[in-house]
Amino acid sequence: MNDFLATEDRALLERHGLADFDALWARQLDAVDEPNTSRGGWSSVFRLELEGRGFYLKRQSNYLTRTLHRPLGEPTFAREFRNISRYRQKAIPALQAAFYGERKVAGEYRALLLTRALDGWNDLDSLLEQWPTLSDAQHRAILVACGQLARKLHGVGQVHGCFYPKHIFLQATGDGYAAQLIDLEKTRPLLLGRRDRVKDLEPLLRRAGAWSQEQVRQFLAAYLDQPLDSSLVDNWAQLLAGRRSHKEAR
Repeated sequence: MNDFLATEDRALLERHGLADFDALWARQLDAVDEPNTSRGGWSSVFRLELEGRGFYLKRQSNYLTRTLHRPLGEPTFAREFRNISRYRQKAIPALQAAFYGERKVAGEYRALLLTRALDGWNDLDSLLEQWPTLSDAQHRAILVACGQLARKLHGVGQVHGCFYPKHIFLQATGDGYAAQLIDLEKTRPLLLGRRDRVKDLEPLLRRAGAWSQEQVRQFLAAYLDQPLDSSLVDNWAQLLAGRRSHKEAR
């Protein structure tokens, strides 16, 4: 795979001598958390600031995943980058890549992924913690933004696979909220129709415990593009409640 360098970020990275793999690999930065050392290698995330713009630089060595298509393995970032590219192609709001590259160096399989930081955005998890202090109008706007994001995702035939509050980021706009997704590694095509869609949505509703039943219906009305009192909303609320009960009973 050839290196990817986003046109929008090229000039900034070039000004700082960071427009190639070796420079990004060698840049000394503090990790934002402890490295992951499973899979026989390591993977770590770093924060990079350039001229007031934030990025996250993810580096990994011999941190591979194996599939039927790639039995010898490939960096887990490779799949994540392909999914980022697919989301952009399909106009699904999601995090954006600035650079991606891979190298094999003396038996070591390296990969790095540079993404733009979502500064000024809040994950849904943090908004749920504030839920009692938010206004009814804010509640409705957040529920609508999340429902429309899910509708867009499924409408272009994709399943996120990890549709949790911590992976949905929101930003207040003039008359509502914009929403986008992160952590795209488990994305896959939507193949099983309603079954896949219910399976994708249920973890979000199970974790969004601050939402009342009426608010879940507001989310579903936005997702289904139906009136709040629609029988289709009733049907989906029952389907999701049934799957939640099944999961909790296991």
